[in-house]
Amino acid sequence: MDTQPIRKWYTLAAADVTEALHSDAAQGLTQQEAERRLAKQGANQLAEQKRKPLYSVFVDQFKDFMVLILFIATLISYFLGEYLDAIAIIAIILINGILGFIQEAKAERSLQALKELASPMARVIRGGHISMIPASRLVPGDLVQLEAGDRIPADLRLLSANRLEVEESALTGESVPVGKNVKRLETAQASTVPLGDQKNLAFMGTMVTGGTGSGIVVATGMSTEIGKIAHLMNTAEEAETPLQLRLEQMGKILVVVALLLTIVVIAAGVWHGHELFTMFLAGVSLAVAAIPEGLPAIVTVALALGVQRMIRRNAIVRKLPSVETLGCASVICSDKTGTLTQNKMTVTQVWHSDSTYEVSGSGYAPEGAFHYLGKMVSPARDGALSQMIRIADRCNNARLTCEEQSTRNLLGMGKTSRFWQVVGDPTEGALKVLAAKALGGNTERSNQQGQRVEELPFDSDRKMMSIVEKGTDGVYSLLTKGAAEAMLARSTHILWKGELTPLSATLRHQVLEQTERMAGKALRVLGFAYKTLQGYRPGQPIGSLENNLVFVGLAGMIDPPREEVRPAINLCHQAGIKTVMITGDHKVTAEAIARQIGLTRGYGEVLEGRELDNMSDEQLAEYAERVTVYARVSPEHKLRIVRALQSQGHVVAMTGDGVNDAPAIKTSDIGIAMGITGTDVTKEAADLVLRDDNFATIVAAVEEGRNIYDNIRKFIRYLLASNVGEILVMFFAMLLGLPLPLVPIQILWVNLVTDGLPAMALGVDQAEKDTMYQKPRNKAENIFSRGLGWKIVSRGFLIGAMTLLAFWLTLKENPNDLVHAQTVAFVTLVMAQLIHVFDCRSQYSVFHRNVFENKYLVWAVLSSIVLVIGVVYMDALQPIFKTTDLNLRDWALILVAAGVPTFVAGIGGVLTSGRQRTSKEKRPAMRTVRPD
Repeated sequence: MDTQPIRKWYTLAAADVTEALHSDAAQGLTQQEAERRLAKQGANQLAEQKRKPLYSVFVDQFKDFMVLILFIATLISYFLGEYLDAIAIIAIILINGILGFIQEAKAERSLQALKELASPMARVIRGGHISMIPASRLVPGDLVQLEAGDRIPADLRLLSANRLEVEESALTGESVPVGKNVKRLETAQASTVPLGDQKNLAFMGTMVTGGTGSGIVVATGMSTEIGKIAHLMNTAEEAETPLQLRLEQMGKILVVVALLLTIVVIAAGVWHGHELFTMFLAGVSLAVAAIPEGLPAIVTVALALGVQRMIRRNAIVRKLPSVETLGCASVICSDKTGTLTQNKMTVTQVWHSDSTYEVSGSGYAPEGAFHYLGKMVSPARDGALSQMIRIADRCNNARLTCEEQSTRNLLGMGKTSRFWQVVGDPTEGALKVLAAKALGGNTERSNQQGQRVEELPFDSDRKMMSIVEKGTDGVYSLLTKGAAEAMLARSTHILWKGELTPLSATLRHQVLEQTERMAGKALRVLGFAYKTLQGYRPGQPIGSLENNLVFVGLAGMIDPPREEVRPAINLCHQAGIKTVMITGDHKVTAEAIARQIGLTRGYGEVLEGRELDNMSDEQLAEYAERVTVYARVSPEHKLRIVRALQSQGHVVAMTGDGVNDAPAIKTSDIGIAMGITGTDVTKEAADLVLRDDNFATIVAAVEEGRNIYDNIRKFIRYLLASNVGEILVMFFAMLLGLPLPLVPIQILWVNLVTDGLPAMALGVDQAEKDTMYQKPRNKAENIFSRGLGWKIVSRGFLIGAMTLLAFWLTLKENPNDLVHAQTVAFVTLVMAQLIHVFDCRSQYSVFHRNVFENKYLVWAVLSSIVLVIGVVYMDALQPIFKTTDLNLRDWALILVAAGVPTFVAGIGGVLTSGRQRTSKEKRPAMRTVRPD
């Protein structure tokens, strides 16, 4: 079945829906059938806002007011007989338009690619196998699994719902989560049931806030309920970044300044005897060249190219403005598990009844044994150990899978390798491996022990997970695992040396001491408990059953730090960025990991959640400056920590993966979600998604963010200094009563060959060596701060002055050959700008960087030089561009005049950079203060 003719799916029983969609409630669709339906029905996507057609983007390049004026002026000159000039100017305008069109098209493609990378995934069953696929590839009949934090990928008829709650405000406007079930609604009620009351349906775009469930896809794309109102979702324009907005405002100011100077140039030229129309054409050409109308587009391209580099470093930017903020980050708050550590948990120690068992083996392969006092033991002969392993295995939603790969050597001999993987939470995966080791490597036998009846999923408030299981003897049991302290708080008895014993204060203290000892070895510790249920009836709430438990024992698992984390933290320290670990793990465990990765450099830098609860916001803000590790914290604590740091003026980056982390991520300046373990809710709230869940990727993204901003400053400096030079050479020439140093077509050609390729090449320039040795940039910093405004004006003045000097010297030598002097001025202006572009690569001096390091820039400059030489020496182009051949003496003058601005600026940079670097070296390292 490929279409969905039945709209009232809530009136049908689950089995009838599955049959109507020709699917299988256990196996799902086959891959072949899913592909066939996808080809026929199309992708599971909402219709996007209609994009501007390419021809419209092209036409937009010529809608600028000054370009239109130039068009009109050129047409007038054409009808006055200046055919070559008119055709050449129009050709240059067209070429400029084409380059602008290419830039905008490239930016659009880059941004679209980012949207696709950030698209949601769905957990689907096809052919009996669970896999993660892009939600856009779902088809009617697919079976989808749901858990807390998921964004529902299509309209689903629920087949199972275990305390499933869905927040449907996207559809109904009601923010209170709705409890879901699988019961069909009576047909008599069908016509009057609003969306909010269709409890057996889950709708595309809504969020799972609690519980688990599964459903069958009944509608996709525009056929979904949210698809019916998709036009309301597609009216929003793409938001511009703050930098783009500031540059647009700056551009408007520059337009006014350029127009005023152009009017002065025209007036001065006419005053000194130049023809009005000639001066008008020259003035308009100057305005077109001097106004950086393409600057916002180039910024967008630079941002997009930088984002593409981030993707190659496993960081996906979801919101473009965050690229700017990344360079300002002064604090990175990171989760421990999976971000600072490898997230490959292995149980290495088990404890019960004051006996410690060592478990051998590492990774997810179910190969290893249990040892007690150095001797191998069988868990089956220890009742308490068997019970604990049973709980670890049954109160668990992870699966252990194995893939076999066959290889052959040069002699043709075959070898089969087995690769074990965990599908689900790594902590639960480690417990599955533990159970498999206890069963001699058998990963299936435990499934025959009983039948799960109910589940109460883990949440950060209870810090535990429970299930009700019906044993093979028909007896119901509650099996629970979670944080040891939480388990002890709900336990009244303990299984001690084979006997059911009241949990006295002494025994409770003994368990807590053992928890501390295990945590001190950087082990993550979980407790296990159970309760036999008397008179239990399936369907009754099990939340109230989590009390009067029988505590069994502890399991300690290790999650080793990532190798690349320590160097990354050192790099943060050098960059003036404070790194903070935030974890729900035990304080001692957190301290042990922090020491291993070089996060703590003294004592008293750890704060626990219970201590945080006793602090006011003001006290926390004071402590936040010196605390580097937060242990035993909840998502609510994370939110307070973010606000405390922000109150101290910090720009905070915060990581998270769970649904409850979303508020802290959204409140932070840079929200970072985990791409592997993160929920859809978290990813929706985040600015950045880590494809590898790796802390080092955050640091790489910060470095890239700094480089992107620096590169934007580089080409702003280059473009505006060049424009200042172009305006000043004409302005001073007219004020001094000199002839026109440049004709209109030369002005436009300068703009074409110098503003395009070199500026773009600066946008992909390599980072300076000290990028991560500088303190974070102030978020409110003006783009022209740190001396950029002075560099633009001073370099522009030197470029204009030296161009005018070369023109005057040439004209003085031969006053009757104006074309020769104009050619010298034309080439000098171009060469001065192309030499100056290398000075823009360094904030210090041109002599601090390898000229040939940026190969794109070298080729861009060489290409521009070829274009200039072509119009100077090609006989066919000389009449058009009003140029003439240049001799070696001319070139000597040109190169000296063009090189002086960069040489003078470079010497000045060398003299001042020594003082800047010395002050930077004296900058004190970050303080680490012991709390009172």
